[in-house]
Amino acid sequence: MPLKKDEYEDAIEPMQAELVGMARWARTTGQRIVVIFEGRDTAGKGGAIKAVREQLNPRQCRVVALSKPTEAELTQWYFQRYVAHLPSAGEIVLFDRSWYNRAGVEKVMGYADEEQVEDFLRQVPTFERMLVDDGILLFKYWLGTDQAQQEERLRERLEDPLKRWKLSPVDLAARDKYDAYTQAREAMLAATNTEWAPWTLVDFNDQKRGRLTLVRDLLDRLPDTKVEAPAIEFPDLGHEPAVETYAQIQPLPGYPVT
Repeated sequence: MPLKKDEYEDAIEPMQAELVGMARWARTTGQRIVVIFEGRDTAGKGGAIKAVREQLNPRQCRVVALSKPTEAELTQWYFQRYVAHLPSAGEIVLFDRSWYNRAGVEKVMGYADEEQVEDFLRQVPTFERMLVDDGILLFKYWLGTDQAQQEERLRERLEDPLKRWKLSPVDLAARDKYDAYTQAREAMLAATNTEWAPWTLVDFNDQKRGRLTLVRDLLDRLPDTKVEAPAIEFPDLGHEPAVETYAQIQPLPGYPVT
């Protein structure tokens, strides 16, 4: 049975408090954290990313969601444009899709040829070993969903004007390539599920439960991140609070809600 909204909110709130503590630990110790979110179209990557970053300082926790490469980027080393977004000390970077585009959508949709895909699968374990050896904490999640759920979510995007922007021609083309994406995923896992950078697969047929599963796993795999928040004195103001006043320009009237 799908998780209810109130059940989800009761469960995610203490985890998000732990995430705030994790961010404080990362800032204090200078840790660099990278979390990769890959998976089926409509699986729920955006919601999972929101669950992780929602209560964190956006100056510390960045989401990287790159568009298709430019003509100049197509001439670069494949990993080059991703390297530019890796974290500095104390930062957390969440990749909404990543360099693994080459093993997924680029392979299935024919944007990369067979030789390019084979080169990528051969090179990426070494690339990730370099990141980990340099001290980056790297977590790789693949979000799965059955095709029936995918169809339902694609139709919801089609019918909801607030979600229509999420529906792309690539998403529609994926409807006929569900099995091809499965094969591409399995080849990717076989080549890149390494001891130093393992994959974690999460069932996102129930997106709320999937978010809880992912966030709990992420927190459990981090070292002891308990860093006490610094004590802050908050003395009495010493006078009546001032009322906001305007001399030059008056604010807009409040929006009428009946």
